[in-house]
Amino acid sequence: MASSIRRSRKISDPAFHLLVVSLLATGWSLIHPVDYATWFFEIFLGAIGVSVLVVTAGRFRFSRVIYLVVAVHFIILAAGAKYSYATMPLFDWLKESLDLSRNHFDRVGHFFQGLTPTLIMRELLVRKLHLPANWKVAGLSICVALAFSASYEILEWLWVLVFYPDCGPEWLGMQGDPWDAQADMLMALCGAIIALLFFGPLQSRQIQSIEASKDFEQPSSG
Repeated sequence: MASSIRRSRKISDPAFHLLVVSLLATGWSLIHPVDYATWFFEIFLGAIGVSVLVVTAGRFRFSRVIYLVVAVHFIILAAGAKYSYATMPLFDWLKESLDLSRNHFDRVGHFFQGLTPTLIMRELLVRKLHLPANWKVAGLSICVALAFSASYEILEWLWVLVFYPDCGPEWLGMQGDPWDAQADMLMALCGAIIALLFFGPLQSRQIQSIEASKDFEQPSSG
């Protein structure tokens, strides 16, 4: 009976769902990627993040919205790793159909690069440091997301200098845009703001539910 209960909990566990989605997305992205070195670069940070969330889920369970957002973000990373962000087929089709100037899939990736860290940092500040979910926590969460976005741009630059010195603009997917890095960071800022405005209230309700369940599970004294 106890083992069946544990098994049912595992099946309904959002961290387990995240692991399954990530493994499936990784396997799919490994099928004929544009370049295996590029594939590794684009996916390894996401794989580390997913691994940390899954391994620590038993000790610190995030709200469900975190696991959902991370799962979607990882699928985007897997698609970028497989096709490259400048040649993702669906957004190539959108480019042709809507007569756009470029393939905008990289903007989607950077949007989530702001959205995901913002929600994670917000939850850590509220639940670990017991700070109120006010504008100060919101501002700090946005700052962390933007710092992450800027760090990723620097990491991309260093990777190109070492491994692709002769084709930097092409590898970076600038697509002729001299302000590509700045636009990417702007999209991260937009993602961070959207995270707080649209996902913040849902996250707060889920955090309250988690804290309430913890209080309920604590044995009463005496």
